[in-house]
Amino acid sequence: MLIVGCGDVGLRTAKLLLSHYRLYGLVRSTDKAAELRDLGIVPVIADLAKRDSLTRIAAIADVVLHFAPPPAYGEIDVHTRNLLAALARRAKLPQRLIYVSTSGVYGDCGGARVSETRTPHPVTARAVRRLDAESRIRRFSRQTGMDTCLLRVPGIYAANRLPLSRIERGIPILRAQDDVYTNHIHADDLAVIVRACLSRGGNTRIYNASDDSELKMGEYFKLVAQAHRLPVPSFISRQQAERMLPTNLLSFMNESRRMVNRRMKTELRVRLTYANVEVFLKTIDLSCS
Repeated sequence: MLIVGCGDVGLRTAKLLLSHYRLYGLVRSTDKAAELRDLGIVPVIADLAKRDSLTRIAAIADVVLHFAPPPAYGEIDVHTRNLLAALARRAKLPQRLIYVSTSGVYGDCGGARVSETRTPHPVTARAVRRLDAESRIRRFSRQTGMDTCLLRVPGIYAANRLPLSRIERGIPILRAQDDVYTNHIHADDLAVIVRACLSRGGNTRIYNASDDSELKMGEYFKLVAQAHRLPVPSFISRQQAERMLPTNLLSFMNESRRMVNRRMKTELRVRLTYANVEVFLKTIDLSCS
């Protein structure tokens, strides 16, 4: 198995699979390569932005887990296109590729419940690049016969992935009447979902990899603050937010949707450890921190 994108979730997934697969991890630096070796993963040093550096990955694995993000600019995901081009250099293709995408491809849905059948309508540049990657992967699957599976993932959280810095800085949040619905998945649950795709995911099938939370963004920040005994940020109107907050923060406040995860539960048969954010926050023990 080749893991492309050996970040937090990639390594959590790797730990679930070490006893079943010989794992290779694509990394750009020798420092990261040393970390992978310590975990029992064979490092492959390459750069998705440089197609010529990817020659070693052709025919190296039966399965590819693609966690790597697209570039920070443009409307296409050059990284994914280079990856697929490298895999196509050998007659023997991987049996399956699983791509971890984003729920941002749906765009703003006005708070509606969103299933995988909804037509994507990305509004941010990063989501446009993700949809390009999805389209390219599905096309590659049709052309070559390689099985693919796509996961649309919302905000990932874990003990080390909470917005504590933002809360501590006192950055305000939207009041309820102006706020947007946001979706979540714990990093450990996401790793389990990826593993389930290996044996149960349908070919070219899309799955919403989301928990059961139905929280507005401000409520999420409030719950995290209270769980860590921090002051709850002040609530402001959308008009105030547009004057006070930077563009990158505002972009997350312009999309509202509630993801439906029925397909994930019925087809992948995933049972979430953390059914919602509140379940996880109840496990936090500040006396140990």
